[in-house]
Amino acid sequence: MENVVTIIFKVESEAYQAFSGLKRDMVSGSCVISQMELVKKEHGRIISCEGYDTGITTTDDTSRGGIIGMFTGLLAGPLGMLLGGAVGFLIGSAIDTEDAVKNLSMMEQVSQKLSDGETALIALVMEEDYNVLDAKLQGFQTDIIRHDAALVAQEIEDARELQIEMEKEARRKMREKSRMERRQDIEEKRLKIKADFEKFKNKLNRT
Repeated sequence: MENVVTIIFKVESEAYQAFSGLKRDMVSGSCVISQMELVKKEHGRIISCEGYDTGITTTDDTSRGGIIGMFTGLLAGPLGMLLGGAVGFLIGSAIDTEDAVKNLSMMEQVSQKLSDGETALIALVMEEDYNVLDAKLQGFQTDIIRHDAALVAQEIEDARELQIEMEKEARRKMREKSRMERRQDIEEKRLKIKADFEKFKNKLNRT
């Protein structure tokens, strides 16, 4: 079965050690790793640390072009922050948060399960026996989560559409705020000009 496997490490150095080890052994019997990326959560935001793509399912040797690259890219953006609970206000009142994330189970799970300071390795894996990959991670302090890769691919598509809606909503709110602030600035200028005239009239009346 093709899975997206998320391995959360309690110790950051172990995440890098595991990444290096798996990179040297991408094919092992019934377990084939196609894409990998290391991410870390800092101050509520998920950042990408290092990625690798074998080219088995994509046409380049970086993680940017495949499922894992797109998935971690979304996690690192405002949608990932929203799902992690850091900046829920970004969605805005025009989008119902519960409805918006109902099809984003993996993104939501990873965003919320990964705590500040923790590092995760996210990989696209074809595996007939889960024990093969799990055995490679023995000795590390990990929490392993598996999701059907096809479901994740659909989730990515849904998430990208949602992100477009978020961006539209954010731009609309910024335009509204700009118009409100501009009206306030204009009114303040009007009051100042009026006050200047009053001062000038009072000065004339005293002479």
